[in-house]
Amino acid sequence: MPRLHFSAQPLRASFLARVTTVLAISFLAIGLVETLFAQSDAQTQDEAEVKTFSESAIARQFDANRDGVFSAAESSAMRRAFGGVDVPVLPDETYSYSKNKVPPRMASMLSKLDNTPPDNPIDDRGATLGRVLFYDRQLSKNNTIACASCHLQERGFADPRQFSSGFEEGKTKRNSMSLSDLRYSRIRGANPGFFWDERAPTLEAQTLMPIQDAVEMGMKLEDLERKLQRLPYYPPLFSDAFGSKRVTRDRIAKAIAQFMRSMTSFDSRFDKAAAAEDRRDYSKPFRAFTPQENLGKSLFISGINGVAEVGCAHCHMPPTFGMPKSFNNGLDLRYADRGLGERNVESNDPFTPNNDGKFKAPSLRNIELTGPYMHDGRFNNLEQVVKHYSDGVQRHPNLGLAVGEDDADSKNKSGFRLTKTQQAALVAFLKTLTDDAFLTDPRFSDPFVRAENDLASPQER
Repeated sequence: MPRLHFSAQPLRASFLARVTTVLAISFLAIGLVETLFAQSDAQTQDEAEVKTFSESAIARQFDANRDGVFSAAESSAMRRAFGGVDVPVLPDETYSYSKNKVPPRMASMLSKLDNTPPDNPIDDRGATLGRVLFYDRQLSKNNTIACASCHLQERGFADPRQFSSGFEEGKTKRNSMSLSDLRYSRIRGANPGFFWDERAPTLEAQTLMPIQDAVEMGMKLEDLERKLQRLPYYPPLFSDAFGSKRVTRDRIAKAIAQFMRSMTSFDSRFDKAAAAEDRRDYSKPFRAFTPQENLGKSLFISGINGVAEVGCAHCHMPPTFGMPKSFNNGLDLRYADRGLGERNVESNDPFTPNNDGKFKAPSLRNIELTGPYMHDGRFNNLEQVVKHYSDGVQRHPNLGLAVGEDDADSKNKSGFRLTKTQQAALVAFLKTLTDDAFLTDPRFSDPFVRAENDLASPQER
């Protein structure tokens, strides 16, 4: 059988060609693997970022045309991707809540008013969770009502309706209060509770009461814990805030309380005018105020004819313009809603027989936008409020105002007897307490991207 012969040169060339081909394929394969790994790592990182609900990661996934706005189609796609629920979109860099935005000249004074408990200081991640909880309609029984449904940022976190609508369209008993400066409630050394009747001893306790209320949100806390635990965005947010993914009522209360304590409003025209003169004594005229505004400020702070007891600041104390306790301001002789009196606690004033008709009003900051006014929303505008104090005060046995003698034709009504000029001046001054920056601060805004077919909140229906 003839032997096959190969020349050494062709064999060497063929071998080298094969080796070169194999190496080329290997390098190509390595490059492809590296590319796949890089893509996998990027995808894993992207998925991790999406799970934190950061704005850039969510936008990369769902903002198809990269215009920075989620269209109806994109919002609906996002909702489908997350199991049929709307989700929050949070800033890549967590907003600062722990660094309190207060004027340096007021820092010492405000520190004495601070009700922050040692076990719940404001933390940026905790307040971020609180912001999501505050705006989340999933906290109500039928997913229609959030805390923010009755506390609108553009209205100083108050409700423009006389009474708010609950999850089944039932009406609340009282007007929804504005929420600014809840952190600074220890006025004159007192530690009053929250709500019109002070029934919540702490802000943490207050946060859970509307959630459980049969009219407002209608949730049982054990059901709420299970419900939130199943939502895609809460486990990572609770983990960031508290170190574990577990949703508990205590953590819910702490997070919302942190968010609400961060809602401080100290950038109004009043604050700017006082800061320009480094003024801690508010009784003297401000150069930045009009004569009418200065007259109103004098009446408010120094009182009628310079008698402080006959002035608004006796109950609404600067710099927060909050109240140290509940007062009876003579709205009625007989109260359908007895306020603090309904709670059957000892009179908060030794000079009054009981607590009937006493209410603790919220801060007057941003009051220009927080109407209607009083616990029952009976007054539509500030002019009506000031007129009540001028000549519409009923002489109730629990009255907490120092008012003058009755006129013969007063029909048992009294008041500060303000002239038309003085009434207009007081209204003008109250409008200087409006803080536009607070009303538009993105830290306090709604973080949710809502699909077009989402259930609207009551004020949007």
